[in-house]
Amino acid sequence: MEEMLFYDRMQFAFTITFHYLFPQLTMGLSLMIVYFKWKFLKTQLEQYNDAAKFWMRIFALNFAMGVVTGIPMEFQFGTNWAKFSELTGGIIGQTLAMEGMFSFFLESSFLGLFLFGEKLLGHKLHFLTGFLVFLGSWASGFLIIATHAWMQNPVGYEILANGKFVLNNFGALFTNPWLWPSYLHNQAASLVTSSFVVAGIGAFYVLSKKHTEFGKLFVKTGVIFGLVASILVAIPTGDLLAKNVVKYQPVTFAAMEGIFHTEQGGAEIVLIGQPDVKNKKLDNKIAVPNILSFLTYGDWDTEVKGLNEFPEENYPTNISGLYYAYHIMVGLGTIFIGLLFLAVVQLIRKKLYTTKWILWALLFMIPFPYIANTTGWYTAELGRQPWLVYNLLRTADGASPTVSSGNTLFTLLGFIGLYLLLGLLFLLVAGKIIRKGPEPQTH
Repeated sequence: MEEMLFYDRMQFAFTITFHYLFPQLTMGLSLMIVYFKWKFLKTQLEQYNDAAKFWMRIFALNFAMGVVTGIPMEFQFGTNWAKFSELTGGIIGQTLAMEGMFSFFLESSFLGLFLFGEKLLGHKLHFLTGFLVFLGSWASGFLIIATHAWMQNPVGYEILANGKFVLNNFGALFTNPWLWPSYLHNQAASLVTSSFVVAGIGAFYVLSKKHTEFGKLFVKTGVIFGLVASILVAIPTGDLLAKNVVKYQPVTFAAMEGIFHTEQGGAEIVLIGQPDVKNKKLDNKIAVPNILSFLTYGDWDTEVKGLNEFPEENYPTNISGLYYAYHIMVGLGTIFIGLLFLAVVQLIRKKLYTTKWILWALLFMIPFPYIANTTGWYTAELGRQPWLVYNLLRTADGASPTVSSGNTLFTLLGFIGLYLLLGLLFLLVAGKIIRKGPEPQTH
């Protein structure tokens, strides 16, 4: 059973990690495309319109990859997690069906019109189609995270005699206190990814002296959007989300912060340390006294509960993985704020485009928001374990009892091979679009 559960979790973790590489760019990029098109309508400068169409080509490629890699995850609910689907389908089926029927079709329908309908529609209606693509992509994220928020903090449900969960308050799904901080945190993080991609590609153009004017526009737009978004990721959305973890999942918070024993009279915040789960301590730690109590409760001396306060069977199943995922996410987020702040300062001083080390840093930082987003999701998912529905349904009770570990491993290997091929094709096509660059309007 343990082996079967391990491969079930590994397969879902791999497929969702690969899949989310694409929506995290498209959600943020859709807002930036709307901005470029709006700037064109306001200024009538063709450069903004050309920029919007260039990034929509990148958007469309990512959207296609997101669709292809998202479909297998839907099937996994029925194959690897059939018991979970049977017991909770009456609730999670609502939001997942709404995501597919409304937001996905809104996004995909108007994407086609934006890509091919500019001459037919005119610029104002073309802007509207871009806005509706943005609306669809953000609505999709909202409904997915509404599902996730219910699993983290179940609300508005009752459990029938046969063990099935049913909704008794539909509105509670969308007023869940876990939902809005998670959603806004996720969308801001998505915007950080798109900002670094836009700024990084712009830096590439400036450094290589190709499409230089577009490069400068992309760098300027990327660093401004990125700085605002990276601050929003930390404050207020990250802060509110951490306070939710303290309130609703205190054992998760203790594991995230590496607090094995309750800290009275003020808890320190650990900057660096390696968890020794067996001996219940942090090795080689560098910490700042009392900061964690202040950040969590607004008081320097408030007690913060450690793992020793909770039953071991409710500990997160991978404390070390959770601890490192959380600290990688926070560490990268701090670096993003610092780099983007310096870039904006240089932009104000009119020296950004000649400050080569910042341009190179923006270019090489492109992969790191993807890492930060991935570790952020790992923090949420590893933190909820050993539960599928927090405190109500354990992960071991949601797996399909009739799917063998061998079958799951076989299909996992198949996914790895297929997604490796898809990833290489994606990089080739994206590279071709980027090398070609934006196409200036000819008259």
